[in-house]
Amino acid sequence: MERILSENMYYHMGERVKIQGWIHRIRKMGKIAFLILRDRSGLVQCVVDTNTIDIKILKLECVVELIGNVKERNAETKECELLVETLTIISKVTEDLPVEINKEDLDVNIDTLLNNRVLTLRHLKTNAIFKIQAAISQGFAEFLKKWDFTQVYSPKIVAEGTEGGTGLFEVKYFEKKAYLAQSPQFYKQMLVGAGYERVFEIGHVYRAEEHNTIRHLNEYVSMDLEIGFIEDELEIMELETRLLKYIFQYVTNRCTKELILLKVKFPEIGEEIPSMKLSEAIEILKTEYGKTELINDLDPDGEKLICEYVKKKYNSDFIFLTHYPRSKRPMYTMPQGKDSTHSFDLLFRGVEITTGGQRIHNYEQLKESISSRGLNLDSFSGYLQVFKYGMPPHGGLAIGLERLTSQLLGLRNVREVTLFPRDRDRITP
Repeated sequence: MERILSENMYYHMGERVKIQGWIHRIRKMGKIAFLILRDRSGLVQCVVDTNTIDIKILKLECVVELIGNVKERNAETKECELLVETLTIISKVTEDLPVEINKEDLDVNIDTLLNNRVLTLRHLKTNAIFKIQAAISQGFAEFLKKWDFTQVYSPKIVAEGTEGGTGLFEVKYFEKKAYLAQSPQFYKQMLVGAGYERVFEIGHVYRAEEHNTIRHLNEYVSMDLEIGFIEDELEIMELETRLLKYIFQYVTNRCTKELILLKVKFPEIGEEIPSMKLSEAIEILKTEYGKTELINDLDPDGEKLICEYVKKKYNSDFIFLTHYPRSKRPMYTMPQGKDSTHSFDLLFRGVEITTGGQRIHNYEQLKESISSRGLNLDSFSGYLQVFKYGMPPHGGLAIGLERLTSQLLGLRNVREVTLFPRDRDRITP
């Protein structure tokens, strides 16, 4: 007998079937017991005659196999139940559960949630988070493939950091010193120059930054793209606008059940996402909110306030901030005038989720930019090589998958949308 999923039982009405999963709930009613079984597709009610089947040793979260006949419960909702003939315990629960996961909501603090991660991932709402997150990354990839991007996989052990040697995790690499990659940035650019023109990657990146906040992780998933033959960063911003629209529609189509369960409604994006210069945003924060301490960047409070301002003025959950100063951007960022750059951040509901822009493609200009930061050119010889042999104008962006997920779902702590977080204090489970 082939196993079927609970969501497909309606199509086997009147048939004898086999289902397998976890015991989600047990309700005894005299000589009848109602078992709620959970599998990857959802929940189903199973009716057991306790005169013929002993359920005394059953505990919540036991893994079981049930065989029986499918009976209709509700024709309108296509609900059905299983009249159980045989019950087999595949795997017993050997100790009391540290967390009640069959409640509507997990009422636990973040440490309890993460210390018992494998168990809390079984909770229906927690489980739904990561199905949505998977769909976000799948939508990202599908959109870019439609636009002739090639998916690539860059090394995560590198000889030099992309941002000048700060915030790096050092690793012992045989007799050499190496680092965990902060970004696939150099490799994306090298592959554009290698003739692929359009590349993207979804992969882990590592930042040895000591801040321990609700929005930072030391290991996270970055969704990166790089595209050649552009005019300027405006093309990248327009591409991201279309990309986000596609992702939201993709997730809506594939995760209807999960979005309903979590009561999520995705934001609407118009023809364009509003944009403003960083200097304009700083001036608004000064005059409208009395924040006078900001000079060349926004702090988390500034990001939150400028998004509130944009929501009121433009009715948009998103805002592109442009013209970041050179001092706040990596050495590969294309300058604009003396102090500004062809770069941008995208803020979403008070949090920065994207950094992007145009890159320097001229070999001599890139060398000068690296040297001006006090960096050793020899350390970047592998990266610089491709620029000697003809590099098209290009640019790209990186979206933090966890931040985008948490903002879409309205979850405050980015660790809630990270399967197994790595932060300043946590390296297990």
